[in-house]
Amino acid sequence: MNAPFTLRPYQQEAVDATLTHFRKSDESAVIVLPTGAGKSLVIAELARLAKRKILVLTHVKELVEQNHAKYQSYGLEGGVFSAGLKRKENRHQVTFASVQSVSANLDQFRDEYSLIIIDECHRVSGEETSQYQRIIELLRQQNDSLKVLGLTATPYRLAMGWIYRFHYRGFVRSDEDKPFQHCIFELPLSYMINRGFLTKPELVNAAVAQYDFSALAQDRFGEYAEKDVNQLLSKHQRVTRAIIEQVMDLAAQRKGVMIFAATVDHAREITGYLPEHHTALITGATDLNERALLIQRFKQRQLKYLVNVSVLTTGFDAPHVDFIAILRPTQSVSLYQQIVGRGLRLDDGKQDCLVIDYAGNSVNLHHPEVGERKPNPDSEPVQVFCPGCGFANIFWGKTDGDGRVIEHYGRRCQGLIEGLLEPADEGGPAAEGQRPEQCDYRFRFKECPHCGGENDIAARKCHQCQKAIIDPDDQLKDALKLKDAMVIRCAGITLSVSGSKLRLTYHGEDGEELNESFDFSKPAQRHVFNKLFGRRLANSQAPKEFSRADEVLEMQSLLPAPDFVIARNQKRYWQVQERIFDYQGNFRKAY
Repeated sequence: MNAPFTLRPYQQEAVDATLTHFRKSDESAVIVLPTGAGKSLVIAELARLAKRKILVLTHVKELVEQNHAKYQSYGLEGGVFSAGLKRKENRHQVTFASVQSVSANLDQFRDEYSLIIIDECHRVSGEETSQYQRIIELLRQQNDSLKVLGLTATPYRLAMGWIYRFHYRGFVRSDEDKPFQHCIFELPLSYMINRGFLTKPELVNAAVAQYDFSALAQDRFGEYAEKDVNQLLSKHQRVTRAIIEQVMDLAAQRKGVMIFAATVDHAREITGYLPEHHTALITGATDLNERALLIQRFKQRQLKYLVNVSVLTTGFDAPHVDFIAILRPTQSVSLYQQIVGRGLRLDDGKQDCLVIDYAGNSVNLHHPEVGERKPNPDSEPVQVFCPGCGFANIFWGKTDGDGRVIEHYGRRCQGLIEGLLEPADEGGPAAEGQRPEQCDYRFRFKECPHCGGENDIAARKCHQCQKAIIDPDDQLKDALKLKDAMVIRCAGITLSVSGSKLRLTYHGEDGEELNESFDFSKPAQRHVFNKLFGRRLANSQAPKEFSRADEVLEMQSLLPAPDFVIARNQKRYWQVQERIFDYQGNFRKAY
């Protein structure tokens, strides 16, 4: 059967990458394609090529229907298993299903499947009890070499960060377990726009007052309580009216306008300011038949304004939309990209899509940051080169006026380096080829007192010698119990040099001071200093072996300060015994 579509080059590359990966590995994989890139065509082609049973899962009936329709266009027949579509067919080679319906009918999926494809896979959590994971676990029981492929435009979750660990371009996203192991193909939004596959977004700052949601408390997913949002918005009805007046003014030259409201009450207020016969309001409570009718009227351009609350961010396709007004707050880069993506599909006569954010979300559409939550509001993505392997890491951090990195929050290099494969069988010959391993260079680390190995700052056991590492909190608690010990929260250090001796003064937040000296003419003391401070120079971006005390003085601005210093009383002076760097525990960190 010949394909009715000629895949775009990048779509064919995504298909080829999938085939290549699963021919050599059973580990789960992700394809990242921007909204509007044609994920359903990639799914249809993979389903067409499959020889054994596969299951295509997604979370909304619209996407189930869309993916099934693309597959049918090949002249092939696939099953649909979705309560929302009133169909429960699971005997075909390819079944398109909603995750909710499969999860509720697990007993009907006891066959051996070779592949699960998950559309909008950023919705997959790492929790074993989640609907997706229960389905995957069941099908693995039937086939222990089950392949799992996810597709998404936004491969991160607010409470989790990146949804995969390894990227095919040679870097590591996370040391922790994630729902997927590998990203095997990724296409940036800018590629699609620059090559004319998507409409250019015209990002414009609001010319009227914006909402200020910054004072509201966020939950762990970066979202806000509806009650708090409604309370804030009720005090700013003039702002809402002014915003909608501007939206209507700008919409005069536009074909289709989507407005994303913060809450149901907010959406109703917005709708009240818009022309009644040209406006539709859709919320989660809207009757499904009425919703379908309103969407149809909007797509047929009988309605100009479509106001919604969190229901039209995926599975909605109206190519004529050329104006997106965002009146809701979100810290989710994924949600923000999905919202803007509603206006980026191509359409006849469409030049661009106007995007105005009235909620001050400050999301960079083309560069979705680092995929992990910001350590603080002032953080920005910074490039940090690994002194070990040279990889250009992207971490959260801060820069000075000249763009130099003055701080970053990366712990370990994300680069992948070639490592030897393990032997194929115990006692057998080594398998040919190599597999990549994560570079072991650590920008922040905790040294093992037993073997000197560098470990993650949260490690409790050394990854080299497997012995227990002293917890900094235990060190601090034990020291605070002693009458002859002093513990200071270090606010900074100053240096002075006399001959070959370097004197460090640690300044406590409450005005205390502790001193220690290193004699650089003595190899042992020089070694200790370099291990403590030289290795950590410039946030470990530029580790250096100092040979003279005056060399250190010249670079004192790059010297790190510990967070805590512990000293013991030696009758006439305090002797520094411990310096705790990169502290992450319960005691307040020094600033």
